[in-house]
Amino acid sequence: LPAFLHPVYVSMAFTVAAASVSKEKAPKAVAKVFIGVSAGMVLGVPVTSYIASEVSYSMGMLFFTVVNALVLVATILFVPSMPVKEKLSYGTQLSVLKKKVVWYSILAITLINGALFGFFSYMSDYLKTITGVSYTVISTMLLIYGMANIIGNVIAGKQLAVNPVRSMIMIPLALLAFYIGVFALGEWLMAMAVIILILGILAGYGQNTMQYMITHAAPEAPDFANGLYLLSANLGTTVGAAVCGLFITFFNTRYSVIGSLVFLVASIVFVVLRIRATQSERQIRMEMTA
Repeated sequence: LPAFLHPVYVSMAFTVAAASVSKEKAPKAVAKVFIGVSAGMVLGVPVTSYIASEVSYSMGMLFFTVVNALVLVATILFVPSMPVKEKLSYGTQLSVLKKKVVWYSILAITLINGALFGFFSYMSDYLKTITGVSYTVISTMLLIYGMANIIGNVIAGKQLAVNPVRSMIMIPLALLAFYIGVFALGEWLMAMAVIILILGILAGYGQNTMQYMITHAAPEAPDFANGLYLLSANLGTTVGAAVCGLFITFFNTRYSVIGSLVFLVASIVFVVLRIRATQSERQIRMEMTA
């Protein structure tokens, strides 16, 4: 049930944030939601794990209950009433799937998120096996990675409002470069510490960029577009972890990053196609209004 309801709530939060401000400020508003999601992931797991290990599993679950109750109260008190001005039929929302730009966005998001979480799923094992650090150091580096996500969310909110195309191109290319760095410099602790910090920033930046990619491909159905974003991201996480796991099975832990590199190379193709499709649609609209 939580796995079902969490993306529903987050999807609605994206829509409400974007609708509460002007179109130009929407990326910054959505970035604030991403900051909350990132902070929750960074703090939620270690805090709950600590409570469960030091007190009991039941107290850990009670902590979840209290947090969710507070979220409910905050939603009731602080989220403004936003009556539906124009109800969209299911047919209207599903019609966005006829657009090439939407499918290019879905495939790009699936591949980029697959690259991010494919390697992240095995990052602890990579740091232990290849870098050779203790579990305490691994926990610290994972915390740094998570905190860096928040920095990436903030930067993305500002940059997407200025030059979204540059952000779309930059993310897979930058990730490609730093994952190559992971493969080449995996044994060097200081190098890995710097790379993981930067990867954390890029991961946060990438989440905002991917959400922007799909919602601006289907602005006529924002709720459905946000749902497609979460669907694509979760699909990417599942497939990415499976593919990177296969590289570990057939080779070793070092080669888990190769799965991410393959995903990123493929994602660049669909990002370019997505940008071109958007430009073609814009040109057609200009010709029709001329």
